[in-house]
Amino acid sequence: MREMLSRMGALLAAFVVFPAVAQDTALKEDYVREPMPPGFQVIVADLEGAVFADAEGKTLYSWPLSSLRNGDAGEQKGAPTCSDHKYTHNAGLMSPYPGGLELPEVETRPSCTDVWPPVLAAADAEEVGKWTIVTRMDGRKQWAYDGLALYTTVFDRGPGDVIGGSDLRVGESGALRVPVGPPPNIPPQFAVRTVRTGRLLVISTTGRSVYHSDHDEPGKSNCDVRCLNDWTPVLAPQSIRPQGEWSIVERSPGQKQWAFRGKPLYTRTLDARNASLEGSDVPGWHNTYTQLAPPPPPGFTINDMHSGQVLGDEKGMSIYIYNCNDDAVDQLPCNHPDTPQAYRFAICGRGDPELCLQNFPYVIAAEGAQSNSHIWSTMYIDPQTGKKAAKGAPNALHVWAYRDRPVNYCARDKKPGDIECDTWGEFNGTRNGYKAFWVRDDFGGNAGGSR
Repeated sequence: MREMLSRMGALLAAFVVFPAVAQDTALKEDYVREPMPPGFQVIVADLEGAVFADAEGKTLYSWPLSSLRNGDAGEQKGAPTCSDHKYTHNAGLMSPYPGGLELPEVETRPSCTDVWPPVLAAADAEEVGKWTIVTRMDGRKQWAYDGLALYTTVFDRGPGDVIGGSDLRVGESGALRVPVGPPPNIPPQFAVRTVRTGRLLVISTTGRSVYHSDHDEPGKSNCDVRCLNDWTPVLAPQSIRPQGEWSIVERSPGQKQWAFRGKPLYTRTLDARNASLEGSDVPGWHNTYTQLAPPPPPGFTINDMHSGQVLGDEKGMSIYIYNCNDDAVDQLPCNHPDTPQAYRFAICGRGDPELCLQNFPYVIAAEGAQSNSHIWSTMYIDPQTGKKAAKGAPNALHVWAYRDRPVNYCARDKKPGDIECDTWGEFNGTRNGYKAFWVRDDFGGNAGGSR
């Protein structure tokens, strides 16, 4: 098995970029400047855009209330519930399991605040704008933004990390934490949706994707009568004025069209889904992003499937992500190597780590392999425990990780393009299981965003 894994690691030598878009990957999304209390800052993250961070650069998160199958979890505005209590049994919020079952590794299970330290407010702190101060159940004061209490997470290592949670909701379920940040600096007609490929621009009222064309010139639309059969200019109000990266193209006297970074904007008549990427299949046309996600590390490829695109290795063998959220009141994650591995071992090998290694081999990273983003990294894993290991530890594997979670192959895949383990596990692989690394899923979620 280790020889097979090493051979897989040796394949990681090519370089690939995400689907073609006529934009600079170095461009970052602009955001609305808002008053902030002292000690906080804004960092533009690789995938989520602008996020709030504390003085040390650690991303701030909230825990919005979510409806689960058998109840709600999360926090209401003004009422933080993440506490120092260490839960020992599940809550039964996600059937078919009843409440009252003992949780894995209960002796060492952390409390909610061990994983999500609250962002406490000093005694003399003053509220400003959307930044307010709420009272915790233990009487301490905690910062909140737009009413929801703020936390950092032990999973984030340094400035720019957004490991604890994401606006990206691909293959995850449960009451998850989300990063908090200022709104993007865009006109009210538009919204931004986090997807695997970046921060996708859509129409705010409909969710329809926004596109631009190589056939246009800077500040000029060349979309003629024939072009207009398939593409609809995004018209701007008469009273609007250019500002920042947003400008106006006059299509005809009295008819104004929006342009972003000099490129006139359109929607596609044939798009049948929100946040569609299908228009980018038309030669010369591209989805518009306020910010692109960094490309995967060398050795990964983007492979066309019957319903979209999946990340693969150099030979096109599909890559999988493991998802897990436990069923306790505090909804702690269980898909990270620092969390209990009992859930994963049950799904991938009936509790047998060796069988898991056979069924879902890790994607091996060559020694010295590096990532140039906060999204991808490498780590050493002890396959017998599923936990992180020290470099040079006996039997430790050097593996690739996405958002600090190791990625895997599926032994059932026999040839490039196979996705035999997509939706493997509970709730189609979203609650406790594996999903293929969909870069684009035209049937099951399109670009995979959250809103």
